[in-house]
Amino acid sequence: MSAPTPLTQLSEEELLLQSTVRRFAAETIAPHVRQMDQDQHFFPGLIPALASLGLLGIEIPEEFSGAGGTFFDAILAVEALAAVDPSVALIVDIQNTLSVNAILRWGTPAQRQLWLPQLASGMLCSYALSEANSGSDAFALETRATPTPSGYRLSGRKLWISNAREAGLFLVFANLNPQAGYRGITAFLVPAATPGLTIGRKEDKLGIRASSTCEVLFDDCEIPATALLGLEGQGYKIAIEVLNEGRIGIGAQLIGLAQGAWNHAARYAQQRRQFGKAIIDFQAVQFTLAELATEIEAARLMVYNAARRKDAGLPFVTEAAMTKYFTSQVAERVASQCVEIFGGNGFVRDYPAEKFFRDAKIGKIYEGTSNMQLATIARQLLTHPILP
Repeated sequence: MSAPTPLTQLSEEELLLQSTVRRFAAETIAPHVRQMDQDQHFFPGLIPALASLGLLGIEIPEEFSGAGGTFFDAILAVEALAAVDPSVALIVDIQNTLSVNAILRWGTPAQRQLWLPQLASGMLCSYALSEANSGSDAFALETRATPTPSGYRLSGRKLWISNAREAGLFLVFANLNPQAGYRGITAFLVPAATPGLTIGRKEDKLGIRASSTCEVLFDDCEIPATALLGLEGQGYKIAIEVLNEGRIGIGAQLIGLAQGAWNHAARYAQQRRQFGKAIIDFQAVQFTLAELATEIEAARLMVYNAARRKDAGLPFVTEAAMTKYFTSQVAERVASQCVEIFGGNGFVRDYPAEKFFRDAKIGKIYEGTSNMQLATIARQLLTHPILP
């Protein structure tokens, strides 16, 4: 097995992807960011644009109309998008690191042939795991799957499901055998048009408001046996493994967010004048920006390291948890400090600083809270200690 590429070294293909996505974000996404946040609605024209650039199927093989890229490619794309709008980055992240990954790894040939071309060309897949009584305890699921002569019947209610309003497909986790506890959890691919599946109330969120977060209701949804993803009772394994990868994606979103906030603050500091000179000329502002840039770079290296390890087939669970934990801290701190650099203008919506600040908070909560990441890190270190 070859050694991973050095963290700071990007190949020509990776550099081209990064620059292409940055340009796309600046030209195509940036004009809609403020309105999408205000309306709490994703601009529909962006989904076909993301698909045409290959960003909805980065790891999907070319034979299924995908880009045929790597996990690290997906991380670079999420980071670049988040510097402009973390909401758009979240859509691309969930599509690639959670949904597509699950179908690639556990889907049957027929499922891959059916769904992957559609996902690559513009259909969104939403990851439906969380419930009212199943947050950090993600496997205390109450949604039930009941066997039928032709397949299964789903009944229950999911909460906090990202991209639910835009999704054409749902990756749903339900318990097929409650007596077996988490060993009864099973995964299903459920089209949004399935009778009995309805999208409920959309949450009125603090941040990442353009990305829809809704309840999803299953009222005796009849699905065929071919909707089963993996094996019966394998849902726990599927959910855990893709979430480990997804946490690296959230790390990429958070370092992109932090970089975007820092970029705006640095530009503002060069323009804003006080006491006869730009505030960037004051040592206090210089030191703040220098310290924040150092933290962003440290967080970026953690994200890249975890992603490189994943692509190289090396263990990465500890690194993914550390990445999620640390990047959420850095993003929140950077966004907060950038509001202060903007001063009073940072507290109003005419400027971008307050949006980055609002968007950053979710980083410590979704796809595993900070406390859950610490628990994972501690558990991993007890069984697989890092040796000098």
